[in-house]
Amino acid sequence: MKNIGLVIFLFTGGFLLQAQEIAVLKYDGGGDWYGNPTSLPNLIEFCNENIQTSINSQPGTVEASSPDIFQYAFVHMTGHGNVFFSSEAAENLRTYLLSGGFLHIDDNYGMNEFIRRELKKVFPDKELLELPSTHPIFSTAYPFPNGLPKIHEHDAKPPQAFGLFENDRLICLFTYESDLGDGWENEQVHNDPEEVRLKALQMGANIIKYVFEN
Repeated sequence: MKNIGLVIFLFTGGFLLQAQEIAVLKYDGGGDWYGNPTSLPNLIEFCNENIQTSINSQPGTVEASSPDIFQYAFVHMTGHGNVFFSSEAAENLRTYLLSGGFLHIDDNYGMNEFIRRELKKVFPDKELLELPSTHPIFSTAYPFPNGLPKIHEHDAKPPQAFGLFENDRLICLFTYESDLGDGWENEQVHNDPEEVRLKALQMGANIIKYVFEN
């Protein structure tokens, strides 16, 4: 097996996935898909320095309906508001996820009702299931014995991690009431204490490592 630090190619389900390339998902509906512009570059830098990845320092941008999505093993989605998937986008996203791709949705506050609605277009027969704190995504690189960490406070609700599964494979992770992406941003954006940013980056590294190794 090739070392995870090398750029490798996986042929899964008839599609070629470049194993250590990630992208931001651009979507319709008016939500700010472009939010937190420094978050993914900072997470990539942290992962390359600490968990032996070799991810391109500049993430790509890809639309849900584009065939280019199959170039990426990991696609990240965030924002504050409305999300809309056309039937074409929903079908393409479904094929991508069933073919070995992975979608991480980080609610930056305000996405919850919209993304749940739109995911039903992608997988009408699947339900988002809450991940227990014992799920390996919370310990693959750094231990989070209580599950998803709280990074930013909005409504005094506990952070929750939900997933969509195909058989036993986690294909989509929805992080809610945590705001991981805010914690990944440049320090001066939110003035978070270093320990808060570190928690966010470590949890992000867990997600990246889990996806690349499974």
